[in-house]
Amino acid sequence: MSDEQFHAEQAYRSATVISLAVATATAAFCALAVTWYLSRRLQRSLATVSAAASDVCAGHYDTRVSHPHLGADFETLATAFNQMAARLESVESTRRQLLADLAHEIRTPVSVLNAFMEALEDGVTSLDNDTITMLRGQTHRLTRFSRDVTALSDAEAASTSIEPTWVEPDTLVSTAVSAAAECYRANGITLTTDLPADLPPVWVDPERLGQVLSNLLDNAQRHTPPGGNVGISVRRQHDEVTITVADDGDGIAAEHLPHLFERFYRADSARDRDHGGSGIGLAIAKAFIDAHGGHLNVLSEGPESGTTFVVALPIEPETRTTNRHLRCQ
Repeated sequence: MSDEQFHAEQAYRSATVISLAVATATAAFCALAVTWYLSRRLQRSLATVSAAASDVCAGHYDTRVSHPHLGADFETLATAFNQMAARLESVESTRRQLLADLAHEIRTPVSVLNAFMEALEDGVTSLDNDTITMLRGQTHRLTRFSRDVTALSDAEAASTSIEPTWVEPDTLVSTAVSAAAECYRANGITLTTDLPADLPPVWVDPERLGQVLSNLLDNAQRHTPPGGNVGISVRRQHDEVTITVADDGDGIAAEHLPHLFERFYRADSARDRDHGGSGIGLAIAKAFIDAHGGHLNVLSEGPESGTTFVVALPIEPETRTTNRHLRCQ
């Protein structure tokens, strides 16, 4: 081995060592820089989510977080947080509206009762039959409202207990019509039924469905003038049984139809307080129909053209247990 070759190998080894050292230092620096950058981004993103969560806890439900663009997992986290905040905002808005509606509904009969009680104490009026009838009517209104609110709470509960059994649709309709017949006669409204003989049984809770039909018939009666007509019919359509309640009364404007099943919603021409409704009967009906896996629709061509409600129930149940718990949608 010559001296030149020996020095060349020494130089090569030195260059290799220096290159490896520089490469290792550069890689370590880049790794540290990337780690610092990503950790800072993660820290900022987590801090943003933490601050937003604190704002939500403080009642600021309109708080939202921006997408951090750090991968699918963080995108999913941001989306889930924003959906949660939006849901809480909706729940809070509904809660406030519900409290306002409850206060408004209770205020009128309580004010009337209070005014008459003061009039009786001052001797301005006497406790005659007309006064007793009026007072009883206001107390009945409060009792009915309390009952409707309880029914709506039960219908919209996450674990509403539905006890289904095989029931003939004509039996359900006949029972509801018999209960409403006297009120219809007293108001001069004709109530007719159309029940084919070959209807299949449905797997429903007869008590809950009876309450739905009672609410629909009561709604039709309140919005149909004397001399009007209300008809209830049952048909089989493919794998469903439909129950239709149609009247030729007030009718509903098109802009009100999408909101008709909202709690306490009233269209000026069709659901005013003078008719005596609590404003939640249709919400109760829809909740119970949803709980049975069916759907409730409303049709109307406008004011003074009548209204049609259609209840669709599946013929075949999802499961055939004798006591199942269905979830309201």
